[in-house]
Formats: sequence, C-alpha cells, structure tokens
Amino acid sequence: MSKKRTIGVVLFPEFELLDVFGPLEMFGIASDSFHINMVAQSKEAVASRQGPKSVVEHTFDEPIFYDILLVPGGQGTRREVDNKAILDWLRLQAHRAEYVSSVCTGSALLAKAGLLDGVRATTNKRSLDWGVSMGPKTLWQRRARWVEDGKIFTSSGISAGIDMSLALIQKILGPEKAQEIAKRAEYSWNQDANHDPFAK
Repeated sequence: MSKKRTIGVVLFPEFELLDVFGPLEMFGIASDSFHINMVAQSKEAVASRQGPKSVVEHTFDEPIFYDILLVPGGQGTRREVDNKAILDWLRLQAHRAEYVSSVCTGSALLAKAGLLDGVRATTNKRSLDWGVSMGPKTLWQRRARWVEDGKIFTSSGISAGIDMSLALIQKILGPEKAQEIAKRAEYSWNQDANHDPFAK
C-alpha cells in the first residue's frame, strides 16, 4: 500500500470554487491515499468568488509541510500576487513538496513566486496575457489542458483542474486507480493533456 500523502490546499479570498472542490472530489475518493488540508493566511473562514466560505484548518505560520500543493485560481489571484505572505509560503513549501499543482490562474501565483522560471506551464486562456506578465521566465503553453513538467502540474481554466488531478493521481497510484476514481465520480476524464478546446 502506498503512503498516505498530505495535500495542502491554498485558500484566499475570491478563490474559484470548482478550482478547489473539483480536484478535491477526485483526491477525496482515494481517501486511503490522500489527506486533505485547507491552508490560509489566517484561521478565518475564506469566502470564494461565488460566495460560500471554506473552513481553514492550518495557517501559513504553522510548521507543517505538505506532500502535494494545490493552488487554485479565481479573481482573488489578482490581489494575492502582491501578497508577500502567500508567495513566501509557496516558495518554502514548494521546495519540500513532492508535487506542486495549480488550477486556472493559480499558476500566476506560482510564477510570481519564481517557481515556474524555466518551467513549461499553462493557465486559464482568458487570462493568459496576465499570467505571462506574472512570469516572464515561464515557458507558457498557449494550448494545453494541463502541463506536467517534472514535479509541477499546471492546468487551464477551472474544470481543467479535474483532468489534471486525475493525471496526478495516475502518476502516483497508477492508471487503473485513476480510471476507477473517474468512473466512481461519473466523470468523463479528458486524458489528452494537449486537447484544449478552449484555447481559442
């Protein structure tokens, strides 16, 4: 049996709901392999862009390290790219993490933190030019559902995070387990990382 990996999900005001809970549904189905933690700058519940709030379990100042980082996007990323606390935490965590992942404009936070320098990555195509401005040294992929480069997984807009999370689960637990999870979720998994119908 594989070890149980901890997932640190970064929350900030105006995060995108599906960016977080789409991937977490996939990881949560494999609860014997993954333990999910919600992490934010403070212990106050964090409101999503759509309104519903999420409970915070751990804060940035706690000496806890995570095996997998999940960084969502959303309107709040426009503000958080100037938040030293979140950028410093991402740098600290990313060096120890086994995998670093982002959904949508979450990759802009990784890029601003310098974690995508020289790395192939993608983001929400509607926000691609802004993402590029946050990480001029990133090798941005203008057509990709998600991109895997070493231990870093980045995905395109919103629902693409579900496809990416299944790809990461496949990397860790194997294709049969990833297929089983997609089937249990009744989700039609796009397994082709280059199939990006929204790139136009």
